[in-house]
Amino acid sequence: MTARAQQIDRVVIVGGGTAGWMTAIALVRLLGRLGLSITLVESTAIGTVGVGEATLPQIRTFNRLLGLDEREMMARTAATIKLGIEFRDWGRIGDRYIHPFGTYGEEIGQASFIDYWARARAAGRAAPIGDYSLPIVAAWAGRFEPPKPDDARQAYDYAFQFDAGLYAAWLAELAQQAGVVRREGKITEVRRKGESGDIDAVVLESGEAIDGDLFIDCSGFRALLIGDTLGTAFEDWSHWLPCNRAYAVPCANGGDHVPYTRATARKAGWQWRIPLQHRVGNGLVYCDAWWDDQDAADCLMANLEGEAGADPRQLRFTTGRRRSLWQGNCVAIGLAGGFLEPLESTSIHLIQSGILNLVDLFPGAAIEPADRREYDRLMDLEFERIRDFLVLHYVANQREDAEFWRAMRTMAIPDSLAERIEDFRCRAILPDYAHGLFQQVSWISVFLGQNVVPEAWDPRAEVLPEAELATRLEGIHQRITRDAAAMSDHLDFIARSGGAFEALGETAG
Repeated sequence: MTARAQQIDRVVIVGGGTAGWMTAIALVRLLGRLGLSITLVESTAIGTVGVGEATLPQIRTFNRLLGLDEREMMARTAATIKLGIEFRDWGRIGDRYIHPFGTYGEEIGQASFIDYWARARAAGRAAPIGDYSLPIVAAWAGRFEPPKPDDARQAYDYAFQFDAGLYAAWLAELAQQAGVVRREGKITEVRRKGESGDIDAVVLESGEAIDGDLFIDCSGFRALLIGDTLGTAFEDWSHWLPCNRAYAVPCANGGDHVPYTRATARKAGWQWRIPLQHRVGNGLVYCDAWWDDQDAADCLMANLEGEAGADPRQLRFTTGRRRSLWQGNCVAIGLAGGFLEPLESTSIHLIQSGILNLVDLFPGAAIEPADRREYDRLMDLEFERIRDFLVLHYVANQREDAEFWRAMRTMAIPDSLAERIEDFRCRAILPDYAHGLFQQVSWISVFLGQNVVPEAWDPRAEVLPEAELATRLEGIHQRITRDAAAMSDHLDFIARSGGAFEALGETAG
């Protein structure tokens, strides 16, 4: 097979921030041999959202793929380690669980660990499920050590809590050193080609026109190219995820530098807490149909652990996604393509997924319909499966204290989710997705954490005598407790590894 001539060689990225600079550094480092000319247009007069400060373990894969040093990243972004996400008051008031980046238990027999645990629980001979997860026990204790790859019993991963503004600034430095050209200025006009309707150029206030072959829309909620210019339809998911506003505010750390993110259910939404080395990121996601703006802001400010570093900043949004994320010669990455509330820290992951899918499908001599169809198919899977996972948190509640939670429990949900809930409740049936972000352990953590417990289990879990099963479970629990206790204090690990924050500098809101 002969190679096609490379004609898609001028890439224009509209918008900086996390999405824009992640895209720029990825294209220049992963596709550098193609000789691409990459220009990023941003304006310092246009603010970035800056609320995505908690990540998933896939960010480590992204950083490694690009040759980014993990220790330097931590030092430049005030990062802390993240072993999972704590959920408070989501099932019932007083409930508390962690969605971990790791497995539960270990192999006991032919059935899954969850089947053995469900059987022992029904007999009153099992500890809470979180006691059988090393990252959960370590997280509660504020401890961390990287997993040992040669120890199958340490099957866990980790992510980061970092200042997204500082991460973008670091990537901007690296991208420009590698040849990405930054243009400062507001875009006042988007020129299109007459015959195809594709984008031809963006025009700045100065009158400068920046031509391109492929345009990447990282303009955030504005969706300047994919929405305003190309008119790509937006699929509204607010009937399933009705929260449509948020307040964000940083505050001083009250001394609790825990290696996990917290999401606390409130009257008609939820509050996030993301501890960084130099401050805490806080926010409240809510639905204005059930909660007045001022009351929501007051609730957030009343539940800060330290002095606020700024006034709360309000964001307005609609959950959903563009019907097509690749339209003509324009690809939407980040908020321009869609928004799912940051309950499971998926915002940066969706940016990353969009970038890597684009790298895999980067066009050759021309943009083909097949490129666009496959890109949209892959991103549709990402969005829809994350959507279902987020909806699960809301529908699997037993709260009676607020109208919002009662409405969420009884709302109509996607068939794909309803079947998944029923299968797990009936007999712990939970097949892995062939594609998609959240796999079995993630779903199990939310199901069990919010009191959706299997009513039956794999009959092979009955083979082991009950007393022996209880002994095996207790042995696993004790081993995990010992392993967690042997880990370093979380902040001590960061300091020892060279990840201590170098200077405060400018921070994201």
